[in-house]
Amino acid sequence: MSAIYLDYNATTPTDARVLDAMLPFYRDWYGNPSSSHSLGKLADDAVQNARSQTADLLGCHSDEVTFTSGGTESSNLAIQGVMFRQSPERHGHLVISAIEHPATVEPARWLEKLGFSLTVVGCDANAVVDAHDIAAAIRDDTVLVSVMHANNEVGSIQPIGQIAKTCREAGVLLHVDAAQSAGKIPVHVDALGADLLTLAGHKLYAPKGIGALYIRRGVQLEPVIRGANQEKGIRPGTENVAQIVGFGVAATLAAADLATRHEESATLRDRLQQSLATALPTKLVVHAEAATRLPNTLSVSFSGVTGADLLEKTDDLCASTGAACHSGSTRMSATLAAMGTPEAIARGTIRLSVGRFTTRADVDEAANRLIDAWRALCPSP
Repeated sequence: MSAIYLDYNATTPTDARVLDAMLPFYRDWYGNPSSSHSLGKLADDAVQNARSQTADLLGCHSDEVTFTSGGTESSNLAIQGVMFRQSPERHGHLVISAIEHPATVEPARWLEKLGFSLTVVGCDANAVVDAHDIAAAIRDDTVLVSVMHANNEVGSIQPIGQIAKTCREAGVLLHVDAAQSAGKIPVHVDALGADLLTLAGHKLYAPKGIGALYIRRGVQLEPVIRGANQEKGIRPGTENVAQIVGFGVAATLAAADLATRHEESATLRDRLQQSLATALPTKLVVHAEAATRLPNTLSVSFSGVTGADLLEKTDDLCASTGAACHSGSTRMSATLAAMGTPEAIARGTIRLSVGRFTTRADVDEAANRLIDAWRALCPSP
């Protein structure tokens, strides 16, 4: 059988229009943007155009966009850059949520080892963080709060506007990881109230290895990488022109397609959920079902099986599991753990995420394969 790709939250294919825009900058227009000759000027113009395209997606000024190598670098630059700049004596306090991506968790934990203080705020059973809990965690020495816009595993959308209001009232900066939400739901920095915001190209139909960080005017960061003055010295290094161009095109396509894509994704996601629930009404748990979720994301648990065994049995269905099994033991994901998910349910969890190139036939076939696989693994007595 042919592969069915329902793992768009893990990565997206590079859109052909993005690739077409990139290729000339590999073959013909290969100048260094820092060079003063014609090829250099052409490359610099292309970078600045992509910066404007990205700014249009976010509703910000183009000089507030800094290009990076991806979402992980963007979040590291935001978190470390603010903490080291605002609290060079390493006494400052950082707040994150329990459902953050490792790109946020790991730099936060590293800063804690260096002497900074860290508070991790929990979530409810639908993987939603309460803004009041964030407010309660803020102290006089709090420098930064970092909360993702939408959870990458179960799709729950966070109350960023409320959290931002709390942060503004306390005089604390807010970083938002929007790598998973950009292109799926509106990501406008003023509406969100974000001071810093992370984007990842490969979640947006651009290549892997390119990302961006929104930095509100007036916010000062300490560079994580030292070098020349590219990206205003915040992220030095010769610009990856071709991929920056691709990122800009991807941002434009996402902005133009947002309303239509939202509706189509939600229709496909709901169709898939309904097919599974109808066939296995007592054997299926939908994670974060009561939350407002990303329109493309469905995280479900099948009783009596592990997610890994189920996917192995589905004839090349590309999706993700919610728990990793090693030597007979199970390690559930941080998000499912924070939600208070029982281990037996976590073990049977898979994440199915649709995207730009998913069809109704794809989700129908995926549902059939999953149902057949579950029945093969759990035959009736």
